[in-house]
Amino acid sequence: MKNLRALLSLLVVLVIAIPASAGELSVGMITDVGGVNDQSFNQSAWEGLQRAEKELGVKVSYIESRQDADYGPNLETMLDAGTDLIWGIGFKMADAALEAANNNPDQKYAVIDFAWDDTPKNLIGVVFKAEEASFLVGYIAAKMTTTGKVGFIGGMSFPVIWGFEYGFRAGVLYGNKDVEILSQYAESFTDAAKGKSIANSMYQQGADIVFHAAGGVGDGLIEAAKEQGKWAIGVDRDQNYLAPDNVLTSAMKRVDNAMFNISKELTEGVWKGGQTVSYGLAEGGVDIAPTSSMHVPADLLTEVEAVKARIISGEIVVPYSKETFAEFEAK
Repeated sequence: MKNLRALLSLLVVLVIAIPASAGELSVGMITDVGGVNDQSFNQSAWEGLQRAEKELGVKVSYIESRQDADYGPNLETMLDAGTDLIWGIGFKMADAALEAANNNPDQKYAVIDFAWDDTPKNLIGVVFKAEEASFLVGYIAAKMTTTGKVGFIGGMSFPVIWGFEYGFRAGVLYGNKDVEILSQYAESFTDAAKGKSIANSMYQQGADIVFHAAGGVGDGLIEAAKEQGKWAIGVDRDQNYLAPDNVLTSAMKRVDNAMFNISKELTEGVWKGGQTVSYGLAEGGVDIAPTSSMHVPADLLTEVEAVKARIISGEIVVPYSKETFAEFEAK
């Protein structure tokens, strides 16, 4: 019996140690500190890889980062596991991923939400025109507010999040130039309590619709909306399921599509290393949530479709920064 147990243990070790076959692609991702179940873009990224596993037979895995200092070691762990393509989820991973790419030129890497001026051939940057979806939810907010005041909660003050804010501001302006916008940054993507506090303050100041681009901080906004009987606008994923009666719409950023598409290309022998891939409305990379029809009137959704067409055609150029918003506002 002892010999049998020893043999079984040896077989288990051998199974774990056997690498993926030559025909099996392995793709892994390192989350940022929000974790894989953040109800936001880390979770969307993992859903994209799960789809790749189901539809393409890709071997997928993830490692969660608890703090910024984990990024480098987690990338090393994924490298040691023999993963073919390693994803870093979020702009905060950009430096660690660039260093890893430079140190391991034969290893493929990709990062969500960052673009480099000079990208190594073994690295892909993926960015989203989140300002375009933010413009659409801003337009909806401007048309549906009954108080003439709406809010925006950002996670950390950084160009990626500025895109959400200024796209939202422009959409509100385009929908109703008389609507006031409250804005505050939590300087966190995980502090739901702070998100709730900021949201409650905005609601008390008269805002009846608040949009967030703040990861887990947004959970606090949605909780406040439920308690106050107000509207919240979700981000990255369709967040209506978190509060079906209080999430008006969501500005979706299809991180899942990007993860799946680049994994699919790799299975086909295509690698777009050394460049940045951009996803906007035209590419199906951003949009408003399918559940918007639950609360947004049909005639307003028809207007939104017309606005979307103007953005895709280039008639409306959506701002993504303070400077581009000033240009938009001056027109």
